Amino acid sequence: MKKLKPNYDDGMWKGAPSSSFLKAQSLRNNETKAEKILWEKLRSNQLKGHKFRRQHPISLFIADFYCHQLKLIIEVDGEYHNPPEQIKKDDERTQSLQDNGMKIIRFTNCEIENNIGKVITQIGLIIDAIILEKNPK
Repeated sequence: MKKLKPNYDDGMWKGAPSSSFLKAQSLRNNETKAEKILWEKLRSNQLKGHKFRRQHPISLFIADFYCHQLKLIIEVDGEYHNPPEQIKKDDERTQSLQDNGMKIIRFTNCEIENNIGKVITQIGLIIDAIILEKNPK
């Protein structure tokens, strides 16, 4: 897939249109239970000192949670993501973001609501792997 917008490669928003910022604000104001649980663990640099943003516009997409320093996106998937056509859209979106240097991880609402400790541990391990990849010894 082609780059989102070459002149925005290092930018945090990668050329997101203004409408994406309004949509992101609406999503922040109407978060799901799982998003709220995860945000409580990510906010204020609680996870290994890394800043996460919630409902963050990136090009034409809105990431549920995004750490710009790590280029890490965390997606929270509810029932909406189960139909085959939505799975296909999610896969295309993931591929486009990966082609632009992003790492995407997904958790279901159930995983977050039923075992937030395990989810946070998994995210921490991925953060460690990203840091090690960026700074090999």
